[in-house]
Amino acid sequence: MVKQGCEQRSLDAVEAWASPSGMRQRYLARTGERAFCFVALWDSKEALVAARPEMIEHLNSVRDLLAELTPELGVTDPVSGPVIHCTNG
Repeated sequence: MVKQGCEQRSLDAVEAWASPSGMRQRYLARTGERAFCFVALWDSKEALVAARPEMIEHLNSVRDLLAELTPELGVTDPVSGPVIHCTNG
């Protein structure tokens, strides 16, 4: 969740961020007025693991733009897993 008034700065930061090595595709979906979901497809699980420091660095650079979701989660709710279905077209 992006803090009110910080939506454009947050979007600009995502667009300017250079994808880490091994990130094949990335998508940003708007799921609410100030809520977004970032999805990335990776060459391999190893590429994802290797890119974690870069992703954390990017998150730290925009952390002040994000609203706390809950005290337990903080400003993000990260998840990952394998693609189990894909339809093209």
